[in-house]
Amino acid sequence: MNNILIHPTYFPNVAHFSAIVKADNVYFEVTDNFVKQTYRNRTYIYGANGKQTLNIPVVYSQKNRQLYSEVQIFNDENWQANHWKSLLSAYRTSPFFEYYEDELQPLFEEKEDNILNFNLKCINVICDCLQLDITPLQTTVFEKTPTNKTDLRYLVNAKKEPLYNFESYTQVFSTKHGFIENLSILDVLFNEGPNALNYLENQTLNSL
Repeated sequence: MNNILIHPTYFPNVAHFSAIVKADNVYFEVTDNFVKQTYRNRTYIYGANGKQTLNIPVVYSQKNRQLYSEVQIFNDENWQANHWKSLLSAYRTSPFFEYYEDELQPLFEEKEDNILNFNLKCINVICDCLQLDITPLQTTVFEKTPTNKTDLRYLVNAKKEPLYNFESYTQVFSTKHGFIENLSILDVLFNEGPNALNYLENQTLNSL
């Protein structure tokens, strides 16, 4: 059985989702401490100027350890509207943006206070878009060395990423900046549409 342990992140990238679609059972790590500068509250898209960061502001103090499940979103900033504008700017001309727009837009209009809950909601919507039928399980205790699961929690780190050598596909601005790999699942969805799931199934993580 291919059981994986992975973090639920903000619109997970290709590495995350390629692992998820091939797993027999997906366990989401929800009992860990929150760490800044990870994919827990950021994702990367392909804008007109190249790789672009979408970062969710959170209420967090590095001094006191805080559980991921307890971290609140800083909603005083109008980040949802800004992220949606960025997605419109980046993908409005992509082949399949209009196909998924109505499913995704409410995520940027309905207020959510908790970062983990918001990420889980985003992943549910993406699974619907992909027509991917999974029922993720959630951890109840934190295990430094998990048993009977492939530990993919390291994928949450946004710094010092390996070169995955994922297959290229046509991106909106690829004539400007070339192919950029391992972006948000949104990049694959908007550019590949119904073929997105097939694309994810065909990618290989070097570490597996």
